[in-house]
Amino acid sequence: MRPPCGQPPRPPLPTWQHGGVTAATHSSLFPQVPESADAVLDGLDPEQREVAMALHGPVCVLAGAGTGKTRAITHRIAYGVRAGILQPASVLAVTFTNRAAGEMRGRLRQLGAGGVQARTFHSAALRQLQYFWPKAVGGDLPRLLERKVQLVAEAAARCRIRLDRNELRDVTSEIEWSKVTQTVPADYPAVVAKTQRDAPRDPAEISQIYAMYEQLKRDRSLIDFEDVLLLTVAILQDRHDIADHVRRQYQHFVVDEYQDVSPLQQRLLDLWLGDRDTLCVVGDASQTIYSFTGATPDHLLNFRTRHPNATVVKLIRDYRSTPQVVHLANGLLGQARGRAAEHRLELVSQREPGPEPVYTEYADEPAEAEGTARRIRDLIAAGVPAGEIAVLYRVNSQSEVYEQALADAGVPYQLRGAERFFERAEVREAGIALRGAARAGGNDSLLDDAEGLPAEVRAVLSTKGWTTEPPAGSGAVRDRWESLAALVRLAEDFEQAKPGATLSDLVAELDERAAAQHAPTVQGVTLASLHSAKGLEWDAVFLVGLNEGMMPITYAKTDEQIEEERRLLYVGVTRARFHLSLSWSLSRSPGGRAGRRPSRFLNGLRPGSVALGTRGAAGGGGIERGPGPVAKRGRRGPARCRVCGKTLTDAGEMKLMRCDDCPSDMDEALYERLRDWRAVRAKEIGQPAYCVFTDKTLMAIAEAVPGSAGELAGISGVGARKLDRFGTAVLAICAGETVEEGLGAAVDEV
Repeated sequence: MRPPCGQPPRPPLPTWQHGGVTAATHSSLFPQVPESADAVLDGLDPEQREVAMALHGPVCVLAGAGTGKTRAITHRIAYGVRAGILQPASVLAVTFTNRAAGEMRGRLRQLGAGGVQARTFHSAALRQLQYFWPKAVGGDLPRLLERKVQLVAEAAARCRIRLDRNELRDVTSEIEWSKVTQTVPADYPAVVAKTQRDAPRDPAEISQIYAMYEQLKRDRSLIDFEDVLLLTVAILQDRHDIADHVRRQYQHFVVDEYQDVSPLQQRLLDLWLGDRDTLCVVGDASQTIYSFTGATPDHLLNFRTRHPNATVVKLIRDYRSTPQVVHLANGLLGQARGRAAEHRLELVSQREPGPEPVYTEYADEPAEAEGTARRIRDLIAAGVPAGEIAVLYRVNSQSEVYEQALADAGVPYQLRGAERFFERAEVREAGIALRGAARAGGNDSLLDDAEGLPAEVRAVLSTKGWTTEPPAGSGAVRDRWESLAALVRLAEDFEQAKPGATLSDLVAELDERAAAQHAPTVQGVTLASLHSAKGLEWDAVFLVGLNEGMMPITYAKTDEQIEEERRLLYVGVTRARFHLSLSWSLSRSPGGRAGRRPSRFLNGLRPGSVALGTRGAAGGGGIERGPGPVAKRGRRGPARCRVCGKTLTDAGEMKLMRCDDCPSDMDEALYERLRDWRAVRAKEIGQPAYCVFTDKTLMAIAEAVPGSAGELAGISGVGARKLDRFGTAVLAICAGETVEEGLGAAVDEV
């Protein structure tokens, strides 16, 4: 039977039902261009197929994590084009990043739908603005200001308001937020008060800077990226002839990640549409994690209200994660509250069963980092590529301890969305200040009232922005404070491990740590914040630092802020395909008071916990106890110096089993031969030297001079994997064989 006029033919369904469905995510290979419109639908599951065939009227696709939303909407566009229902040039698909837009264009070309415009909101608006400006305004379009920080700095100076570099970044972000929420300078203080927004400075001051910034732009004929949207909106509102031109050009619209649309972007979309309803939106309210930038899920949640006749399709078949990971993700959202939670999707995994998520409680942060590094090393040894493993944390300042732990474990890593800890500007500045104070010694008046190393460090870093109490809110100022606070804690730990240590000793320690981490970038385990992990996925994910105060973060005060933190953890959970580990620590540093609690979000999920007022909370999952003391349990015996018997707390000293200042019986010549061998070996395998063995491990080997594989394996930092890979060479060098023979043995093993 022929389909109704104007409708594409409906293909049969047996393809999917008989196992022909193809992976919805994690595929780097594109199929050959389908031969026909019907062939475009091959391999789609029933819900994806429903999306692809819903070519008329408003369509809302609620797509859970890993359900193949991009696949569904690109096949929808391609099916409409190949069936002759949609003209390629009449379709505008918009998303939020150039990477996502590029991926969409690539998929459409592979499906035989070239010519469709897939752009970001800003890119599409800028193109229209450049085309219509001469007609609407006259003359050339004002110059686009690609980086507004410098102009914001000038605006602040003209207002006689001093901003350091981090405050400058935060005020710039506030101006961007104000513009996308269509808040004018005069209204900014009132809007901040009404929305309970944490402003990085006095709202009245930010209002002044914002107004001056706008004035400077006008004086110099400049526009910024937010102006691109604002001006396009203004032209389309004021010039009906231009609006009609755009609407004749684009007749069908697709919006990806619709939960992240700002009020300004929604206004632009409304003007593009006019009185038509040829719109398809795709989103997931449970993945709204950018509200601080002006994004809101309200447009997604209100879509059915605005469009009563809309077709709503839910994608819940998760092709990314195992049933165990999906079960945990569902349980996490089952405890959520608020409007977004009322529209949560219950995912159903389409993968084979995998290992249960592992919950691990550690004694302290260093133990958590070292335990995580050990588990990662074991996964790599079991065949999981390092590039398919990620460690995700709440704030970037948490990265340093994991960088160090992975380096000590010989595991290559890469940072995403953040600088390495010792490369951060505030850390470099702090190092210079500490080095200067160390050189000045007793002649530095700043240290007159400081007694002890931690007090000296606090005094020096107070000139760089450190305070006893953290700044309110999030942003660059908070990130800077967290970095400096990490240095203060390091000084406290260093002084505890080495009573009487001086600033010069601490500076030397910082130099040694920095040198170990200034290695060339290598492909390895990803270290990333939860925000920067959005849109990515890995075989194995370690969610670390899941303590109250970090997840949710301390400055999340309102119910909605707390719920956004929960959604952020949900995003983290759903990044994992197969292995998932969740961990927390009872204290910050070794020997500290075990007063921390695991995140409230894990209540009812981790074994032995209870969630109050849940909606079908999920259980299951294995649990491990990390090494070291745990709540209400006996402590393990402390590590003691083998020379003086003193308790050791520093990781490097525990590796040597002696205090740094205790006499060493190290064979200096052997140590140098081991260093020479390590340098050559690291070059051969294309990894930093510390990934072979760290300096501390080489020192321990040179002190112990092992004569057998068993003795070598007993040295901290060696382990089974490195014993297999490098043991023959190291033992040969320790036995006095020539360096060349040691090197040859190492090469032969690979």
